[in-house]
Amino acid sequence: MSFSAIMMLVVTTILANNVVLSQFLGICSFLGVSQKTETASGMGGALTFVLTLASFVCGLLYHLVLVPFHLEYLKTIVFILIVAALVQFVEMFLKKYMHSLYEALGIYLPLITTNCAVLGVALLNVQKDYNIVVGTVYGLATALGYWVAIVILSFLREKMTDNDIPRPFKGFPIVMVTSALMSIAFFGFAGLK
Repeated sequence: MSFSAIMMLVVTTILANNVVLSQFLGICSFLGVSQKTETASGMGGALTFVLTLASFVCGLLYHLVLVPFHLEYLKTIVFILIVAALVQFVEMFLKKYMHSLYEALGIYLPLITTNCAVLGVALLNVQKDYNIVVGTVYGLATALGYWVAIVILSFLREKMTDNDIPRPFKGFPIVMVTSALMSIAFFGFAGLK
């Protein structure tokens, strides 16, 4: 794959094929951690680390161990174990060095383990037959797309707290409407493909 093709993959993955707004993966943490920009950005950073590293390690194990030994059928189990181990590493790191972010993320940090975006990207890398490098770049671009989306939503949610919202839309309904409008806006980038 050429450099320009990889750059086009990155741009379309972040904007047109955004993991949250067009593929609807990772919605739980997207909606749950987006109340404040600081925690949303921390979640985006943690997910970026886990997703990029998981894409690399899963690709490495798949191409160098599972395929040569004809164990491709174990990919889902192996990928889940890799993701769980990486999330534990991130959790220990944040607890020790960024305790306030660790507390702010709360239950959503261990939920990265079950975040379907992480496992989904690892499986998409295999399904699309990406090599290790392209799969890692795709994982990074997917995570950056998630990060962009969650930070935009958190910024909008912070601004909405100061506005007079009709009673039926207060709370979660306005968040869903805002997410839907963001999805429509990001759909406008679909012509990039």
